Amino acid sequence: MRHHGKRLEKDYQGIDREAAYKLDEAIDLLKERANAKFDETLEIAMNLSVDPRKADQNLRGAVSLPHGTGKVLTVLVFAKDAKVAEAKKAGADIVGGEELIEKIQNGFMEFDKCISTPDMMIHVGKLGKVLGPRGLMPNPKIGTVTNDVAKAVEAVKGVQVEYRTDKAGIIHAGIGKMSFAKPALQENIEAFVQAIVKARPSGVKGTFIKRLSLSSTMGIGLKVEPLAQKGA
Repeated sequence: MRHHGKRLEKDYQGIDREAAYKLDEAIDLLKERANAKFDETLEIAMNLSVDPRKADQNLRGAVSLPHGTGKVLTVLVFAKDAKVAEAKKAGADIVGGEELIEKIQNGFMEFDKCISTPDMMIHVGKLGKVLGPRGLMPNPKIGTVTNDVAKAVEAVKGVQVEYRTDKAGIIHAGIGKMSFAKPALQENIEAFVQAIVKARPSGVKGTFIKRLSLSSTMGIGLKVEPLAQKGA
């Protein structure tokens, strides 16, 4: 049996751990119990009826949330020539070419997201063993390998969240801060769920989302009733 600390046990008082709550009720309960000394993140977990061993069912992508994630990210862009100025104007924190690649090879890792223009990927590929395990490698599937660096920087800067199914077919993501107003959290959740529904592989039959749950960083977790799935 899983053991919880005294604080969590207190927070679980009055909670039916087996019940699935309506979305608005779940948000209320989580906000009431988000009592850490920092602004906790609202986290979503979606258990999908996919087989991640099949390439077409190993979902990966990015969602632009209507109210952002609440995180302040340091964004690095690999670019050259006119794209350098474009990236800086869009708000990129670190911009460079091959000299930046060498800097990273020497241990520099003070950034949260990476974007690259296509022509730089031949050089960025050298960083695969460094950036790959950290989930930082630019990837066209999530829009971080692009010539439109301005759009990519603006998307990553606090409004976009990446997702990827794990080995168990579950997607985890942080989709806002507990200090957000309830309607903002609800709209972020609905936008994220609809994006996953839209990415449903054609080979998946039956119920796509088997289970949906929400939690705060240091708080309780709650099952949530299935949301209306547009286009499902």
